[in-house]
Amino acid sequence: MIKLQVIGNLGKDALVNTVNGKSVINFTVAHTERFKDAQGNQKDRTTWVDCAYWTDRTAVAPYLKKGTQVYVDGQPDVRSYTTQDGRQGATLTLRVSSVQLLGAKSSDGGGSSDQSTPSYSQPATAAPSAGELTEPLDDLPF
Repeated sequence: MIKLQVIGNLGKDALVNTVNGKSVINFTVAHTERFKDAQGNQKDRTTWVDCAYWTDRTAVAPYLKKGTQVYVDGQPDVRSYTTQDGRQGATLTLRVSSVQLLGAKSSDGGGSSDQSTPSYSQPATAAPSAGELTEPLDDLPF
């Protein structure tokens, strides 16, 4: 078995379709790799992955919005085709096993983000000094 894992941003909002009585969520994920060419110039290469998530759990679909960062894994399938002008092409498709939301829309694309990734942190409190400790240090609560 071959397994493909992709972390990237959604290219457009997900669509929920019904095929032969089964639900499928279709979406595209873009992964951009930055590298330097032979002359030392910074280049970007974007790979698009067409995803099909066959599931009855379609409640995740409203959260799969354009620009949202996701992690998907599943079985890959490469399909080749010939364009109308005779050129050969190929697409990378993924039959999704699982999808996880990783974050909100990226703000570097110029658009505003109306979603936010929750962050959990402890409130900032000053640690007591050694002279303020009132309990013995060797009395552990567990």
